[in-house]
Amino acid sequence: MSKTLIRGAKVLGGQALDVLIDGETVAAVGAGLDAGGARVVEAGGQILLPGLVDLHTHLREPGREDSETVLTGTRAAASGGYTAVHAMANTFPVADTAGVVEQVWRLGRESGHCDVQPVGAVTVGLEGKQLAELGAMHESAASVRVFSDDGKCVDDAVIMRRALEYVKAFDGVIAQHAQEPRLTEGAQMNEGAVSAELGLGGWPAVAEESVIARDVLLAAHVGSRVHICHLSTAGSVEIVRWAKSKGWNVTAEVTPHHLLLTDELVRSYDPVYKVNPPLRTEADVTALREALADGTIDCVATDHAPHPHEDKDCEWGAAAMGMVGLETALSVVQHTMVETGLLDWAGVADRMSSRPAAIGRLAGHGRPVSAGEPANLVLVDPAYRGAVDSARFASRSRNTPYQGRELPGRVTHTFLRGRATVMDGKLV
Repeated sequence: MSKTLIRGAKVLGGQALDVLIDGETVAAVGAGLDAGGARVVEAGGQILLPGLVDLHTHLREPGREDSETVLTGTRAAASGGYTAVHAMANTFPVADTAGVVEQVWRLGRESGHCDVQPVGAVTVGLEGKQLAELGAMHESAASVRVFSDDGKCVDDAVIMRRALEYVKAFDGVIAQHAQEPRLTEGAQMNEGAVSAELGLGGWPAVAEESVIARDVLLAAHVGSRVHICHLSTAGSVEIVRWAKSKGWNVTAEVTPHHLLLTDELVRSYDPVYKVNPPLRTEADVTALREALADGTIDCVATDHAPHPHEDKDCEWGAAAMGMVGLETALSVVQHTMVETGLLDWAGVADRMSSRPAAIGRLAGHGRPVSAGEPANLVLVDPAYRGAVDSARFASRSRNTPYQGRELPGRVTHTFLRGRATVMDGKLV
């Protein structure tokens, strides 16, 4: 059926309206629209948002299909309300050539559940020594605009400067994993009172903040765009706020888990809480929420990092870092930002759809819910409350920190260019 009428949804959390989808496009928005033979979705009490966009997803393919594949990862994305994700480059082989990014892009097109935009590596093999073929990746069918060595920091200032200069030519952006490597050797968790009590190697806030300070200065010097991945400390917020006050082209993201969880959870020694950057303090969480609310932090990005069971079911020191996040992100944002009054639903649409799409220069996503726009949409039931059950995840991995925890909100429908990928809470 090519036509769908979404009846009575609160568009961006505001007025209850009908939205008619015809083919790949929103045909009309208004009250009392005639279904005219269209399939009808009764959406009373639900929130209609533009489809979510993730700037930071690890799909693991090629090379670690035991953790995730493009197919399973995009199914997880659709289940979480996403219509587009940016796939990070730390695959095996690394996505540092036109051939690899095109492979990921084509796998995304074949999946049909959401658009996959590959992120190209900044340096060959993520080794930080030689620039990857940035121009060739941009000119490829994948049309790469975002480049990152995420998982590793581009710690060489000259390499970082040259990368910023190179991508400026086609309005690209360098997304930096801010982690000074010498300051984090042997680090296992946030450096502070808890790490001292537990005897675990500390990961100081300055290891993140020093790299961010350097890179915003480099971006200003070059006149290029830099994006800060998974910002996690109050000090980092202040540096980004200062850079933006100068009018520099700096953007930043925060993960859902850094909006909610703290390093106190590490007392359990449960490796599910081991993540890079580490969970920080309650004061950091408060600063991150406030910065997301006032726009200093531009967007929420999941850093969806799937791992097989054996990489997490082990002692803390041997465990892999990372958490899955695509299927719980919107619920965590509702809990931490909407229910606390820090953001309304229009603000959620801005931080989880419009801004990340703009940063990634991703056409057709993050658009207004209005006639003539692409029908990339998500319906959310905000009244739902339920315990997270990882056994029901579409992701291949189960390493969620929210297992058994009650969270609000549930994605009931996701539409990718007018085609339902999720209906009544189930993958199509």
